[in-house]
Amino acid sequence: MLLYLVILLFVLLCVIFFGEMRHSLKRSAESDRLIRQYEQDLDNKQLIQDIYAYCTKDWKLRRIMKKHAVSPADIDVIYHKLLRWGNFKKGRRFVPISSFFYVYTLNYLVTHKTEDAKVLTMRCMNFFHI
Repeated sequence: MLLYLVILLFVLLCVIFFGEMRHSLKRSAESDRLIRQYEQDLDNKQLIQDIYAYCTKDWKLRRIMKKHAVSPADIDVIYHKLLRWGNFKKGRRFVPISSFFYVYTLNYLVTHKTEDAKVLTMRCMNFFHI
């Protein structure tokens, strides 16, 4: 009986692991797609709409968006603050876009959206180890 319980636990952990990996890969792919699509047109309003759409669709980010009643206008303000100090690409990361795709950074950004642009950008850069 204990062996079946251990096997069941192992299978459950594998399912959780592969589910989280799939989520992570989808998030990275979408972030990279937006970076490549808009890297030459950083003031395109469609970028803000695409970020907002992803955040409201993703099951982890949606909770933060609802909790703080985040609007596309909030995303736009935060994005332009991050763009002021973090307008460079390192690897597959571009702080003004990538920061909206992770629970920790999105939560920080929406709870501190009135802070100075440099403070917000440095915090996100630290998260990404840039």
